[in-house]
Amino acid sequence: MEITSFELHFADYVAFFGYFILLSLIGYISGKKKSTDAADYFLAGKTLPWYVVGSSYIAANISTEHFIGLIGAAVIYGISVATGEWSTVIAFTFLIWIFIPFLLSSNVYTAPEFLEKRFSKKLRHFFAILSIIANVVAFMGPVIYGGSLILNNFFGMDKVLSCFIIGITAGIWAIIGGLKSVAFMDVLTIIIMVGGGLAVTFLGLSALGDGEGMIAGFQNMIDINAGKVAWVQDWIDQNVVNILKGSEPGDNYERLSVLQPLNHYTNPWTHWVFSFFYIGLWYTVINQHMIQKVFAAKDMYHARMGMVFASFLKLLLPFIVVIPGMIYFAMKPEFLLSGDWGLMSDEANNTYIVMIGQLVPTFLRGVLLAALFGAIQSTVSSVLNSTSTMYVMDIHKEMINPQLDDQGQVRLGKVMGIVILFASIGIAIVLAVATKVNLFVFIQALYNFIAPPFSAIFLLGMLWRKVSGKDAMNTVLISFAFSAVLKILEFTVFAGEELSANATFWKGILVPFANQALLSWIVSMAVCSISAVLTAAPAPEQVSDDLTFNFKTKNFGGGLGNKWYTGVPLWSGLSIFLMLFMVLLFSVIL
Repeated sequence: MEITSFELHFADYVAFFGYFILLSLIGYISGKKKSTDAADYFLAGKTLPWYVVGSSYIAANISTEHFIGLIGAAVIYGISVATGEWSTVIAFTFLIWIFIPFLLSSNVYTAPEFLEKRFSKKLRHFFAILSIIANVVAFMGPVIYGGSLILNNFFGMDKVLSCFIIGITAGIWAIIGGLKSVAFMDVLTIIIMVGGGLAVTFLGLSALGDGEGMIAGFQNMIDINAGKVAWVQDWIDQNVVNILKGSEPGDNYERLSVLQPLNHYTNPWTHWVFSFFYIGLWYTVINQHMIQKVFAAKDMYHARMGMVFASFLKLLLPFIVVIPGMIYFAMKPEFLLSGDWGLMSDEANNTYIVMIGQLVPTFLRGVLLAALFGAIQSTVSSVLNSTSTMYVMDIHKEMINPQLDDQGQVRLGKVMGIVILFASIGIAIVLAVATKVNLFVFIQALYNFIAPPFSAIFLLGMLWRKVSGKDAMNTVLISFAFSAVLKILEFTVFAGEELSANATFWKGILVPFANQALLSWIVSMAVCSISAVLTAAPAPEQVSDDLTFNFKTKNFGGGLGNKWYTGVPLWSGLSIFLMLFMVLLFSVIL
């Protein structure tokens, strides 16, 4: 992919550095008080209002996985990659109506702490250690690497040096100011990302309209992605084998549908039906760097309404981080016609950067660069804060020094933040110099490997009081072994070009990582259930009403708002309606 050369003008630098000055000012003001208080540093003193909860939750979620990886994936796969954004509304709905009152009543700092109360100390330590590793490898490392692509492509900066610059500048306020700094900075970040991102979409549609406006550009984008021009249909015919596993050249593929067949590599239809169970529970409910914002909310209403706000932001996201990829596909970039799938996947990572260079005017270009760096900064800061929280609360204080006071916890949190940051920079360097991988696919594959057993034990552990800590550990270990076997099959038995009809069929079922995750979740549910039947029941204090569901005593109706027009039911219901409309629009109407 050739990047059109352009110059950054004075106005671009004003916009870019003006954003960071304002961001730093917000970080300083919000984090300067109570810096030695552990609850304030790690949970923002439980003072966050709903708009900060929602903004920070989504800002932590949006990263270069989206602006670099997801847009690049949309170039290759079409609208189907929006599935992960729109289907998240389902997970958020469960979180709003069931899990928020459940989690807040348990009065914990971290998700691993909850797992200890319900299951065992051993599971708490295992989950915390695994989460720290996952945060470095699957969250911060890839995000920093994506940021290095920006510096490399815009300024010609060495990729290794770029990883150090991105990592250090993105993580500094999380280390200095804690969660309160991170959360309030995220409000500005969301404003810049949404405004700047929509600007690129509008400019891209205008360019496709060829002087006839955005509506004409939208129609051109739809027609081209639908394969109504010869080169697109030829491209689909040739590359469908890489998209639908086990397919043959010339098989049909619908780039405008979010509902895809079972053998779709990234987003089979099973993702809509089952993703909440095999990945959503882990990502939205017990993934510390996300749920920490909910723990830090002022009260039940602000926690719930914050996630309603997050639902609407999720509905908007594909118009910022998916549609631009489909626009760029319609521009017929030459790299798509190379015939080299690996080259296409690698080069697609540069799509958003190229679009900024080709379409965006002075000053707005600086704003968009700020939006890209804001996406990096918010994710790195959030994950860094939550990772140091888990180390301090779930490992160091539990296993090394139980008497560590508040000041010591904050000091240790800052030191570990530095260590974790540099470890993540190391992973980013490896991705930058030793791999050619689509960021979206890489990160989603890791998520789908890690999530299923924890989603399974959390669900069963809430609903069935017979499940013990021993059952949970058995489930996790067997599930990871099963997932490892699936990965071995993917890269050995199913890696060849010439396969029998039977092997081709199983490749279509077993290779898509979403299907692997679903199978791992089913195995996890079965193992946990069988183990629970065969082993002794847990202690009574591990299955209290605060740790398991008791529908007779649990209050799910609190914190809904005092007026109907500001209430959770109205806006939560509207978000679900809009999600269903998006599915209908991009699978039936268009």
